[in-house]
Amino acid sequence: MTDPIRLSKRMAELGICSRREADSYIEKGWVRVNGTVAILGQKVTPADRIDLNKQAHEQQANRVTILLNKPIGFVSGQPEKDYRAAVELITAENQWDGDTSRIAFHPSHTRNLAPAGRLDIDSVGLLVLTQDGRIAKQLIGDNSNSEKEYLVRVKGSLKENGLALLNHGLSLDGEPLRPAQVTWQNQDQLRFVLRQGKIRQIRRMCELVGLRVVGLKRIRIGRIKLGALPQGKWRYLQANERF
Repeated sequence: MTDPIRLSKRMAELGICSRREADSYIEKGWVRVNGTVAILGQKVTPADRIDLNKQAHEQQANRVTILLNKPIGFVSGQPEKDYRAAVELITAENQWDGDTSRIAFHPSHTRNLAPAGRLDIDSVGLLVLTQDGRIAKQLIGDNSNSEKEYLVRVKGSLKENGLALLNHGLSLDGEPLRPAQVTWQNQDQLRFVLRQGKIRQIRRMCELVGLRVVGLKRIRIGRIKLGALPQGKWRYLQANERF
């Protein structure tokens, strides 16, 4: 028999919401277990039925996810000395005029807006910022298997077996990397498809095989492509789009 676990953890495992959101819903009395209002710290088993009430569903529906084409010089998360945070670009003026979501921008959409994954300060391309813990878990949770695709401009002399090592065989931080898909796009540009995101992973991988990254652009996360979104502009994730 499976040991009982905290209700918030179970809700996160089921993809209902994040653990933090679950605790908030439970505190507000918005969660029922087998028809009874749940309490904070309650434990459940897989056999228990978990339901959210109308207020929780409405709050989830009002949360937004934003796709930004991040320029160089902006950090993904908290602002650092002499550098601005990417979230500062989320203004009415910077919304892409090609956004077809029909969502009207409101300043509340920048509240609790967090990056679902990093993009280095000297890298450009697709950055996801979300208020929705379910999307954050899908993209950066411990069990996330979402693909991220990059175009990487390089200089240097690739080791004889370097391309094979980039695909599988390198280690970082004492751990073997998951298999990747790495191919040449042209004579000085590689295409990377990764399913993990260690700090400055692509740059460090390239250094191990004799290459130096001089330009890096993320063009896809899961099924969502950067497409025609201009650098420095953003748009909303549409209701029919899924990572």
